[in-house]
Amino acid sequence: MRRPTWIGGAPSQRVLVIYCHPAADGFIPAAFERVAAALDASSAEVRIHDLYDEGFSPELTAAEHRDHLSPGVSAELADHARDLQWCDTLMLVYPTWWSGQPAMLKGWIDRVWASGVAWELPDGANRLKPKLRNVRRLVAVTSHGSAKHMNVVQGEGGKRVLFRSLRAMCHPLTSCRWWAYYGIDADDRARQDRFLSGLRDRVAELTG
Repeated sequence: MRRPTWIGGAPSQRVLVIYCHPAADGFIPAAFERVAAALDASSAEVRIHDLYDEGFSPELTAAEHRDHLSPGVSAELADHARDLQWCDTLMLVYPTWWSGQPAMLKGWIDRVWASGVAWELPDGANRLKPKLRNVRRLVAVTSHGSAKHMNVVQGEGGKRVLFRSLRAMCHPLTSCRWWAYYGIDADDRARQDRFLSGLRDRVAELTG
């Protein structure tokens, strides 16, 4: 599913949502619907990519690996790259599996956060130069099977990918929000409902 851009009034923000989940129902699909509804009610301009629905291919190709220092992406990825360079707020909605992003989402990062899109390496330099200065807010909406303290012990790998590695390619004052639901394996429906209900308020505050 590629949802069209829509504008309500004069948009105060440009929000790109990357949604990654293979199922039609469950906690993360419900969280995504809450996020989408709250954004629809806001004044923000919004673009959404549903990676599974679009049939996004996560595999970095041999050609992409060989030419990874060459700027630009293939025509297949052009919409993703343009939307990433367009937004000032990037929201990622996905489940945390094995302490990190699902393979589909990790592949989106590998292929779209490419040279000429997210970074460049000038001749003679040994450090990447960030190119996503347009991104001022990074937001993750995710779930964890285990409790918060267990994720801390494990090093919170998925959180570090977003808020250390990806954030380094964005504006230096980019703010980060980690809206995570921990302990989903306990299946506490009342607690899940409270988290889901609170997403609308969180999104409203973000886009207000």
